[in-house]
Amino acid sequence: MSGLKYPMFLLGDSKDTLKSIFDSSIDLILTSPPYDNLRDYKGFDFSFEEIAKELFRVLKMGGVMVWIVGDSTIDGSESLNSFKQALYFKELGFKIHDTMIYQKNNFSNPSKTRYHQIFEYMFILSKGRPKTFNPLMDRKNVYAGYTTLGENTTRKRDGNFTKQKKRVIEEFGMRYNIWKGNTSGQENMCKSIKHPATFPLWLARDHIYSWSNENDLVLDPFCGSGTTGVACKELNRNFIGCDIESSYIELAQERIKNTRVENGLF
Repeated sequence: MSGLKYPMFLLGDSKDTLKSIFDSSIDLILTSPPYDNLRDYKGFDFSFEEIAKELFRVLKMGGVMVWIVGDSTIDGSESLNSFKQALYFKELGFKIHDTMIYQKNNFSNPSKTRYHQIFEYMFILSKGRPKTFNPLMDRKNVYAGYTTLGENTTRKRDGNFTKQKKRVIEEFGMRYNIWKGNTSGQENMCKSIKHPATFPLWLARDHIYSWSNENDLVLDPFCGSGTTGVACKELNRNFIGCDIESSYIELAQERIKNTRVENGLF
């Protein structure tokens, strides 16, 4: 969608507004949908299967979609709608590239009959093989500076082993696929964002950095308060946000406008 001005916002139901986006034009989709009626989004809901088909259509070959979602507990049983959605995406042609976990630093609803719930799923879905992966190398290695221990081998398909050279362990290694961090409430302590369910800026930023490059086009089909758009501005990505509620789009526009871009985030 070259020649267009970003950030761009589309007001309306995503099953309709996504139809205005060209086929295979989006590099990355990053979103947290309004799942399982856990929040009141002014009475709105979403047509998952129709929207899922549109998301597959607009994503480039090699593009990635990050689908951040959880499950509600109804009559003592988790809904498992998150996995039903992931399996439907697979039926459409997406690859389940990874199942990641967002582990929150606190919990909102203490439980008396089960362990406290502190995570959401982050399904990394790709259209073909991902064309971009910029790994975050911020996991401190315990044995930094030492050489690898023992004899390093890799088993080949025929069952034989190949020896690998010893190497010095670097100070930092690639992050694991469980990401632990503050919730949006902790991140924005003493601030008020007029939206019932925002996800933290660090989470959006880290995914955008990981799965896209500068000047790529990022889509959030349920943009809400605009966190994905704020992270896109910080990281020099183009952004399209969709939402059915005009007040949320106005909020997103204001947040992005007021975002100051600083160098050296990574």
